[in-house]
Order: sequence, then C-alpha cells, then structure tokens
Amino acid sequence: MMKLIGPPLDRVDGRLKVAGRARYSAEFPISGVVHAVMITSTIGRGRVASIDTGDALRQRGVITVLTHHNAPRVKQAPASKGQERYLPVLQDDVVRYDRQPIALAIAETFEAALDAAWRLEIRYAAEPPVTTFADGERYTPEKVNGKPPDALRGDPDAALAAAEVKIDARYSTPVEHHNPMEPHATIATWEGDRLFLYDATQGIFATRKRVAEAFGIPVDSVRVITDYVGGGFGCKGSTWPHVVLAAMAAKATGRPVKLALTRPQMFASVGYRPRTEQRVALAAGRDGKLTGTIHETVSQTSTFDEFTEPSTAITQMLYAVPNLRTTQRLVRLNAATPTFMRAPGESTGSFALESAMDELAYALELDPIELRLRNYAETDPETGHPYSSKSLRECYRLGAERFGWKSRAARPGSMRRGNELVGYGMATATYPTHRSAAAANARLAADGSAQVFSGTQDLGTGSYTIFTQVAADALGLPVERVRFELGDTNYPNAPVSGGSQTAASVGSAVYIACNAVKAKLLDLALNDPQSPLHGRAAREVVAANGRFALAAQPSTGESYVDILRRHDLQHIESYSESKPGEEAERYAMHAFGAQFAEVRVDADFGTIRVERMVGAFASGRILNEKTARSQYLGGMVWGLSMALFEDSRTDLRTGRIMYANLEKYLVPVNADVPSLQAYLVEEVDEHVNPIGVKGIGEIGIVGAAAAIANAVYHATGVRVRDLPIVPEKVLRA
Repeated sequence: MMKLIGPPLDRVDGRLKVAGRARYSAEFPISGVVHAVMITSTIGRGRVASIDTGDALRQRGVITVLTHHNAPRVKQAPASKGQERYLPVLQDDVVRYDRQPIALAIAETFEAALDAAWRLEIRYAAEPPVTTFADGERYTPEKVNGKPPDALRGDPDAALAAAEVKIDARYSTPVEHHNPMEPHATIATWEGDRLFLYDATQGIFATRKRVAEAFGIPVDSVRVITDYVGGGFGCKGSTWPHVVLAAMAAKATGRPVKLALTRPQMFASVGYRPRTEQRVALAAGRDGKLTGTIHETVSQTSTFDEFTEPSTAITQMLYAVPNLRTTQRLVRLNAATPTFMRAPGESTGSFALESAMDELAYALELDPIELRLRNYAETDPETGHPYSSKSLRECYRLGAERFGWKSRAARPGSMRRGNELVGYGMATATYPTHRSAAAANARLAADGSAQVFSGTQDLGTGSYTIFTQVAADALGLPVERVRFELGDTNYPNAPVSGGSQTAASVGSAVYIACNAVKAKLLDLALNDPQSPLHGRAAREVVAANGRFALAAQPSTGESYVDILRRHDLQHIESYSESKPGEEAERYAMHAFGAQFAEVRVDADFGTIRVERMVGAFASGRILNEKTARSQYLGGMVWGLSMALFEDSRTDLRTGRIMYANLEKYLVPVNADVPSLQAYLVEEVDEHVNPIGVKGIGEIGIVGAAAAIANAVYHATGVRVRDLPIVPEKVLRA
C-alpha cells in the first residue's frame, strides 16, 4: 500500500542515541577485556632496524608487546581484490608509509598500554620516500570498478581540432581524509576456535570473510556484531589493519582485546580520498552542442596495493556527445592505500567536468543551464540503454526556480553587495543506482508484533527507521508494532553499506520477505471455514493495522492475532532473498540532481563565504522524507567542505602527513554552513528494484564543489581549478 513509506517518521533509534544507550563498537561490555594501543611509524619509507621492548614490558599491567618478531602469522589477500586490502600487520620489518602499524602494546588498562607504547625504543633505517606524481611510477590499472580503465567512442581528437569553441584545462583535487565522529574501533575475543568481533564497520559480512581468510579458519567461525556506526563515509567499508591486529592480540594473550584508533591514526590507517590531476577538453559548435570530450585522470595509490579514484565515470554518461575519450592512470607513492570516500569518482570528477562545462558556457555566452539542456542525454550515451527514469530537467527547473537563478547577471564580477562580490553558480549531480544480493527474515508473532532481520548496517543514515517503515507497510502493521534488527552476521546476508545501495538492496529483501509472511497468513484465512474471509480471492483483501479486511466491505475481516490463535501458531515467518535481475542489462539507472550556490567574496581580502545552497534531487521513491533530506544536506555540506576547506598535506621530504588532527585539517563548523535547501523531486521508477528506490547517500556531494567554484568565478572573474579555493588563489589574478 506504500502508505507508511515516505512520511518523515522520527528515527526509531533516536531516543537510544540521545539518551546515550545506543551501543557503539568500543562500548560492548565484554568481561575481562584488555586494551591495545597501536604504535605507528614516524618515517615514510624504510625498515624497522630495531624495537627495544624491555622497558615497556617491565611496567605494571603490561601483558605483552607484539612486533614483527613475535606477532602471529596471518595470510595476506592478493593485492587489488576490491575491498580485500593488503594489510601491514606486523608480518615484516618493511615501512611502506607514514604511520604504518609497527607494534602493538597490550595491557590491563588503556593507560598502561599507552605508557608502554611511549616506552618503546625504535630505530629505523630510513629511505627517501616517493611523494610526488612526478617521481612516482605511473601505470594503467587493469580494471576500474570491473570495467576497462579507458573508454573511447568516435574521434575526440579530430572533434577538438575542428571545434568552433573549445575548452582545454587542468583541474586538481587534494588528498582528503574521512573523519567520522566515531573513530574506528574493534573488540576481539576468541572462544576456542571461534572469533567474535565487535567492529565499527560498514560491511559485517565482508569483515567476517576477510578476517577468516587472514586466520585460515572457516567463515562460519567468525561472528561480527555492529549495532551502531557513528559515521563511515567509505572508510569503514574495508577491513583495515587494526581489525586483524585486535584479533591477533586476542589470540596471543588469550584475552578479549579492545583496540580503538586515535584521531591522528585515522589519517593513515583507514584510507582517504586520493589526490587527482585531471585534464578536461570540451569541443562544441556555436550552437552549444558538444562534439567531443576528453577526460584524463591521474590519481595516487600505494606502492603495495591498488585503488583507483574513478573520476571519469561521470563524464562517460552525463552528456550526449558523439566523440569521447576517458583515461584512468595511477601513480605509486609511499602512502597508505586510498579508499572509497563519499561518491568516490563522481565527487572529484564532477568538479572537473562541471567546472569545464561552466567555462564552456561563458565562452559560448550561454546560460550554464541552457548549455546543459542542449546536451541533455535522453538515453545513456555509454550503453545506449533507456533510463529506468530520469527527472533531471525537472531538477534544473525546480532548483533554478527556488534559487532565483533568473536574477543572475551574466557578466562575471557585475553583482555586488557593498564591498562583497556576489556570485551564482550551478552544476549537475548524478550517481549510479546500485543494488546487490541481500536477504531478510520476517517473523510475525502471535501477539501481532513483527521482527525483521537482515545483517546490514546503520551508519547513522537511518537504516533502522526506513526498514521498519518498509516492513510495517508490507505487513500492514503500525510501525510501533515492528522491530527491525541488523548488525549481526548471524542474520541473513546483506552487502556492504557503500555505493548508496543499502536501501535498494536490503529494502527489496525486507519488502519481499514481509509480503511473503503476509501472503502465508492470508492464505490461512482464505482457506479456513471459520474465517469471515473464507473463500474470497486474495485480490479482494487489504491489510492495515494488523488486520485483513475486504476492500469493498471493511467491516468484514479479522485480525492477525485471531488467525494465528485459531491455528495455534506462535509465529509465522519467511526467509527471502532479493538480487538484481535482467533490468540492469536493459536500463541505465541513475539518480540525478541540480546544485546551486551563492557566494560572497570580499573584494579586498578574497575571503569567501557561501551564502546559500539549493539542491533539487530525483532519486526514485523516497522512503523517509526526513532522513532523505538529511542525507542530501549532509552531502551538500561536504561539498562545501571539499570546495573551500579540506586539504591533507604531506611533507614531501619525509612522507609524513602534516596536521593529522582536526585543529589544522579544516572542515566547516556551524558558522561556515549557510542556508541549505534540498528539494525532493517526485519520481516513480518501476524498473530499478521492487520498491522503486535509488540511493541517496552520495549524490548530495556530487556537483556541490563545482557549483561553488563556478559561483566564485561568477563573483570574481577568477577561475580556480585547484581545490580547495582559498583567498590567495582568488587574489593571485
């Protein structure tokens, strides 16, 4: 009936969180737990020449110190296997990057473990690290997200040579680090040959598989539990060294071990968004139609593993252009392996592409929205497939209307308010619709309440709430009569919460399982001579408020409780699986949006403030208006941060990460965040999945940085192509 899906239901876990009763991974009350502190390298490349642990081991409460000399041996996954990162976990003396784990101090208390860590005497044989793109080994990856690294259609070089108007520019984005409110943490405990992990992860089943492989034990011998995650944004989507180290420490000591990362360790041990250097060339006729596009991206990876930031993916599909070439190249540096970070590829790629489109609009003297409409792709240019749904035109229209785009003066630098230069900018947003296999189990109890189980995760995005709504709607129950359980590998399988796929994947499984339970129960009633619904057809019956009734005669019906009691059943349940079908082969599936920003730039000092942002997004069926809008707004704030603040810097001589803290690594505070408005464009999609949803966790950041950069150009006439945009870059012209 879909009556409970969509309304802005308050978070069902909200009271637990504000009361401090939501239990995060470092907070599980495990009896006898001891504490581990990770010691990390202070050089960017070389070897550990020696580690003297004598003083540390003599201290009261210290149990042991693990180093490469005495750490348990584990198996490594081959490099470049998706989420299965190569893990530096004390298996040798090689230092590959700054802040690599080189020892682990374990003690009865955290304070004793920290003291032991400080007492280690470590000597290195340091070597000069490779820290720049110019010095690193450049190569072509075999695959990028399962596809070839390069794409080609037509002859883009000929199109560029013959173009009436062209843009050929280079853009860059810096290294950026995830900093979720909850740092990574793991509690590990062994019970015989079984391992229990309480881990802050975006993928409990992926963690189980990776750790089982490391220790050479059956997957079923590892259980991972994650009740709540205090933010992830991609960095908790892979299994990192501290997880395996905690399990190694628990095995070595025979005690449960808690290992929580410090904030500085978050800057090296759990991935980051890599630096990119991008060339975008656009060829167009005087009519504004694109004739050719070239997008070449170079991004960094580690010397020992591989991760590609797929910045060209957005260019391959966003605009109708007959001639196109995109390339992805990697450079090996002495740094940790990068990883997924909110909208990996689309966020960085949209900055370059949408900045170039803005430059082309000015060269053509066209309104930036009009340029995009003239190159609107009615079908996917990459595959030729029709879109399952596409409401981008309505996003442009609604966003422009709510923003007041018509009041924009075309000439850069022509809008002022006192001593402030005012600029308007916009950009397109898009993100692919992903869906993976997932399963759920639904159980309706004799008292008319229901429990639904799936081994997914809630990153703070609202999974507990939206799946409660989906289940309640499918079962025909009030939401307060439904309890959704997640975060345990004993529950049915679910994918990693990444790629904006959780709602589509798990939601579909929950919907199918709950409908199956309802169908079983209805079948009992229809075939029961004692039921007032006996002999009626299922299509004649509706379910609501825990009761079946005839649609044409609502007074004729009975409650779920009555049906179960009459059949002497304590519960009725169904296990269901859901996975993508052939629709993925027949349709292109994307969410779309339009981003708008107004900036104010001080004419004398170049200081930049974003005055307001407006986003309009079309993402299929919305499961909860409140949590959906929260996701969009969160993405827009992160786009603002990407545009103006975030920049992780490395000492090029030592490979040492500078400012590995939140004092110097800048992110917006409340005073930096302007008026934000996110509008939900209604969209019905009958093809993407059984519940018609598209992911929304990442699209809010896509295009946001470009919209701000374009607004800065409109305000000042200065084009900043290298993020972040800071006053000195605006004033240098």
